[in-house]
Amino acid sequence: MTDHRRTTDRTTDGAHTLPDVHADVAVTDALRADLTAAGFTVEGVDALWGTEAAASLHRGSRVAALRALDARGPSPLGTLATLFVLGLPVAESDADQAFARTGVGALERAGLVRTAAGQVAPTVDLRPYGFVDDAGAGSWWIVSDLGELALGAALDEEHVLGIGGATTTLSGLQVPVPVRRVLDLGTGCGVQAMHARRFADQVVATDISRRALAIARFNAQLNGLDGIEFRLGSLFEPVAGERFDRIVSNPPFVITPRAEGVPSYEYRDGGMVGDVLVETVLTGLADHLEPGGTAQLLGNWEYHWGVDGLDRVRAWFEHTDLDAWVIERERQDPASYAETWIRDGGTKPGTPESDHLMAAWLDDFATRKVTGVGFGYVVVRRPQPGGAARLRRFERVPETLGSNPAGLGATVARVLDAASWLAEHDDTALAAAHLRVAGDVTEERYYWPGNDDPTVMTLVQGGGLGRRVDADTALAAFVGACDGDLSVAAIVGALAQITGVDEQALAADLLPAARDLVLDGLLLPA
Repeated sequence: MTDHRRTTDRTTDGAHTLPDVHADVAVTDALRADLTAAGFTVEGVDALWGTEAAASLHRGSRVAALRALDARGPSPLGTLATLFVLGLPVAESDADQAFARTGVGALERAGLVRTAAGQVAPTVDLRPYGFVDDAGAGSWWIVSDLGELALGAALDEEHVLGIGGATTTLSGLQVPVPVRRVLDLGTGCGVQAMHARRFADQVVATDISRRALAIARFNAQLNGLDGIEFRLGSLFEPVAGERFDRIVSNPPFVITPRAEGVPSYEYRDGGMVGDVLVETVLTGLADHLEPGGTAQLLGNWEYHWGVDGLDRVRAWFEHTDLDAWVIERERQDPASYAETWIRDGGTKPGTPESDHLMAAWLDDFATRKVTGVGFGYVVVRRPQPGGAARLRRFERVPETLGSNPAGLGATVARVLDAASWLAEHDDTALAAAHLRVAGDVTEERYYWPGNDDPTVMTLVQGGGLGRRVDADTALAAFVGACDGDLSVAAIVGALAQITGVDEQALAADLLPAARDLVLDGLLLPA
């Protein structure tokens, strides 16, 4: 299915003209050398103006950062940070020093700056980006469009988004297992494709916007990454008939009214009514995943009057054989959701423009009796031939996540492996298995004053989703005995003997609990 937006090149009718970005090898090679020589890194920029100024900048104020730069005096690093992070013009003489290898003229022809009256002004945002994944620490430079702070105006509808919270969430969600081919559906500035390339031989990155693809291509080239193929088109159209070992996507899932005067931003709005775009992407995965292939995505889904949002998502998978794990991390009421995305586009609250958009959003929600919108993660796997879906889990996890410096990708891989292991082990096989407690699991106990017996026992997962599992005496003792030496049956038998409880009755209680703990990662097959 094609979304309702046009395939675009560049805007001519917005409040400003977006630049065409050209990826010339000589320019990107020289620019890489200039950025490296200046020390244009996350650490370098943070040290340039300090943590307090960085926090103020994140809140939308440049004053503290500018004062810190003034106190330091001119430097190539300061010039780069002023130009591309703060989005302010610099003197052409300073730019000549900062871009000694590239040359300001070459940057202008590439679409990164413009010059006038001895000043060099940015036409794009270019900033360092650091990350850690299961392959180790890494750093890149990422080009995107200037944000609202630099523009001093609302964003253009063809805005290409840079690094944000959703970016890091999805990159951390990618399964860190080497594969042959990965599809990045709706690549935007290309950062998900770049992350995918660290674990894939080949990546295909698609987008409906020619300009987004040009910027993504520039980013890959600037950072010396090959093996990424960029294709223009809507959703799965550019890869019709092809299958992949992994699909990643931060699709344009924002639910936006299809009404006159409501801007439709390419980076977030899919051009379909309600959450139909997310449904379309999820139901299309089966046709494009290799057997055993996985997908990791972000998405929104609507709650309708009398219909739970996760139940609606569950229904999208009813007629597929896919494993599905959906984690809802947040839910917003219609008004809060509308306010979030109206402000995201650069429209200030309390203005007539904001009030008009708010009315359009609430009218749109009312037509479908929407009572809320959920946001979360979707993990999908296509079973091997002859296999059946082994994992159908739709849950809300609003609590704080565990400690995951490299993201949740390893947790996703482990859950998928655990689901396969559990499917292959009926209760008899599970009873014969040897389990051990994961290294990040601790136990909390709470006592009434003066009482020797705990009133509450909780198993706490330090990593992953940070699960907290209330345990009775039997379950706590069972988990404590899981060190890999004894089988599940042996532990149950010993506990039954010690407590005087019927062994079969105890097994009937503990085996389902053990399955849940294995799936959640608190217990591991030894």
